Amino acid sequence: MGISRRKFLGWMGAAGMAATVGKSAAASSTGQFTGFPDSKAVLHDITRCIGCRSCEDSCNKVNALPGPDQPFSDLTVLEENRRTTSKSFTVVNQYSNTSKPEKPVFRKIQCNHCLEPACASVCFVRAFTKTPVGPVTYDPDVCVGCRYCMIACPFDIPTYEYDEPLTPRIMKCTMCAPRIEEGKLPGCVSVCPTEALTFGSRKDLIKMARERILNYPDRYVDHIYGENEMGGTSWLYLSGVPFHEIGMREDLGIKPAPELTSGALGIVPMVVGLWPVLLTGIYGMTKRKEKIASNEKAAAVSDTLKRANSEAAKKLAAAIEKERLDKEKALEAAEKRKEKAIREALEKAAAKKEEDAADSPEPDNKKVHTTDDTMRSEEDS
Repeated sequence: MGISRRKFLGWMGAAGMAATVGKSAAASSTGQFTGFPDSKAVLHDITRCIGCRSCEDSCNKVNALPGPDQPFSDLTVLEENRRTTSKSFTVVNQYSNTSKPEKPVFRKIQCNHCLEPACASVCFVRAFTKTPVGPVTYDPDVCVGCRYCMIACPFDIPTYEYDEPLTPRIMKCTMCAPRIEEGKLPGCVSVCPTEALTFGSRKDLIKMARERILNYPDRYVDHIYGENEMGGTSWLYLSGVPFHEIGMREDLGIKPAPELTSGALGIVPMVVGLWPVLLTGIYGMTKRKEKIASNEKAAAVSDTLKRANSEAAKKLAAAIEKERLDKEKALEAAEKRKEKAIREALEKAAAKKEEDAADSPEPDNKKVHTTDDTMRSEEDS
């Protein structure tokens, strides 16, 4: 990917700023944080999900994402092991139910909006922010495209716009933060026909989940996924089957991400301090690579055009020869049809003449001649 002068200078500025605040940034990112007391969350009751994909459709519309390769009404995609992409912030997958094979299980996948996000803990330019309301938001204007967030996320959620050459972004579910600020429900929650998704205060949702487990112990696994995983998340889950059977990690523990990344983040200020120097070298190497790539591309295009022209000439010659042979065959066939028609016409005319001759009476002069001959014969006698 090419680097413009404007983008290069932007990186330099971001790196310089990070170098000046690197120490405080690292310190704040490694401190324990138990979450905002009034934050919102979503409870996904997997036992109520029917795999209708209404949430996918709504998410697509709310976030103005490109249409899917297959329509949302096509439920065969549920059987695939899908993950979120830069063009789909949420997906629903189908899983086998070991205890009740006749009843498959459906799970919605999206960003879990951790209380202490791993993506934010490794981002040295602070492109990710955990808001007091609950969503983890992203600022593309400060992002340098390092993609550490993609590596750090334990749920494998952030994706990158690899097909966007000029302004690629990290893409993920935003928990519909703009809609929440307007007092609206997240798009997926607003359309769920079975109330498998519930939006509200995180504390209230945890209480609701515990009551459901208490009232229906045979229906639910006795665990609220997301209450404590990785320090807790703003997306909570109830399930009727073990979570590992529906593709959810059970090895994460309860420590928040910053505690696990604190050692690595300790060297970030030093690395960031050297970042302008590294970027200068990278910029020079990139320009050289771009020039070499440009020359190689031009040579490849030229070679491709030559081969294409040669193939086109061969195809054209073959087409012309085929057309000539087709014309000769057509003329030969036409000539044969013409000869046959003439022959049939002559034969028909001859047959008609013979028929007419057979049907016509003898001429009178022939009769007179016969009479004269008789009279002469009588006189002679």
